[in-house]
Amino acid sequence: MAVPAKVIDVWMQHPTLEFINHPMFESLRRWMGVDRVTEDIPLDLTVAMMDQADVAVGLLAAWWGPGGPLISNEFVAQCVDQRPDRFRGVCSVNLWRPMEAVREMERWVRGHGFVGVRQVQWFWNLPPTDRRYYPLYAKCVELGAPICFQVGHTGPLRPSEPGRPIPYIDEVALDFPELVMVCGHIGYPWTQEMIAVATKHANVYIDTSAYTARRYPPELVTYMKSNGRKKVMFGTNYPMIPPAKCLEHLPDLNLDPETADLFLRGNAARVFQLEG
Repeated sequence: MAVPAKVIDVWMQHPTLEFINHPMFESLRRWMGVDRVTEDIPLDLTVAMMDQADVAVGLLAAWWGPGGPLISNEFVAQCVDQRPDRFRGVCSVNLWRPMEAVREMERWVRGHGFVGVRQVQWFWNLPPTDRRYYPLYAKCVELGAPICFQVGHTGPLRPSEPGRPIPYIDEVALDFPELVMVCGHIGYPWTQEMIAVATKHANVYIDTSAYTARRYPPELVTYMKSNGRKKVMFGTNYPMIPPAKCLEHLPDLNLDPETADLFLRGNAARVFQLEG
């Protein structure tokens, strides 16, 4: 199975030192076999890692949490400005200040061309049904921008409960049927719940970030090949996993060419409006 020439990675970070060295990622650094990072990672290295896997475009995420940004929207914008041919921005905002948050969303999506909003709910230890998110949902619908969450357990040292697809993603989709939600990390160990929610709601999608192709649960692969062909998109969670490692065993899934193209490029291009 050939990899399409224009793979889109829907969940990446170009990490700051504050981000990659944060204590909550100690478990991930242990799994990756890396020590504390002392020098900034060049943007050219991130591009080189993308090139190894034929990733043409990466969606770079900002990270806001209760203590402030670990990766600021301004930093993401600088990366995109350096390589607008390879990156699109995904902003993140302060849940504690809802009016400031929606103004920031307006600024980055309409003013700077960012293509979505990411709120990592376990970072706040608040499930997506918390009232603090609701102004953001209304603004996302107004802007036509997807909101991106993590579903499933947390690898970082934070509680996993906010990542449950049922009831949280399901209830938000009932309250905001026009809201486009892209749910990263496949929902494990609640993958079947995530598939059920994505099947039930027209505007709920799954991305495979944080998992290599050989670790996709069988039920997810079956979904990708059947009624979920237009519901699942590729993501890495770089730098935690390089794109080439994520895709190394993709041929073993035996996806037909059309399904592979939808998974690796087409669904993301449509959902994040990247067709141009």
